[in-house]
Amino acid sequence: MIKTLLLPILLVAACLVAGLYGALHNQISYTVSPDYFHAFKFDQFRIPSELHNRLGASLVGWYASWWMGFLIGVPVLIVGLILPGWRLYASRCLNSFAIVVATALLVGLGALAYATLSFRDTPPDWFWYPSAAIDRMAFARAGFMHDFSYLGGFLGIFTASLYLIVERIRLWRRSRKTAVLSPSQTQGSAQRTSV
Repeated sequence: MIKTLLLPILLVAACLVAGLYGALHNQISYTVSPDYFHAFKFDQFRIPSELHNRLGASLVGWYASWWMGFLIGVPVLIVGLILPGWRLYASRCLNSFAIVVATALLVGLGALAYATLSFRDTPPDWFWYPSAAIDRMAFARAGFMHDFSYLGGFLGIFTASLYLIVERIRLWRRSRKTAVLSPSQTQGSAQRTSV
């Protein structure tokens, strides 16, 4: 019952984590390509001109990703219901959010590394560029990272769910081990008492 009541609270936490991740993620992509924001994202998210800087990039990241916390949080929190007790449920689900973030970051950075190594001489012609884009090479690298970070977020559903399932199995094994050891421990203490 308490676990069910925790669901909306943990879902809000998932949205906060996703939004903060997006804000910090965009500090990396702003470093890679300020042009990606000035030529595209600031207009797309209607960021005021006085915030066309790193702060504006963080706002774009927040707006672009907080809702991912809902899409990712729902399945992860449902899988987490296999865990016994509300305290364990809450702590392991919060851990699972960190696993989603790590997965998204690794996939995004992997995509950036690939794009940096692959897009060297000329920017890829299959990538979409707004007319205002000046440095198309950097724009493509940042865009590639962004696209794959979303993919990494969705892959995080599986890595986080796997973590929760492994935790449940570990707890089950520990409880079985304790149950097997209990009779012999009880018998041993009874013998010591009789001596």
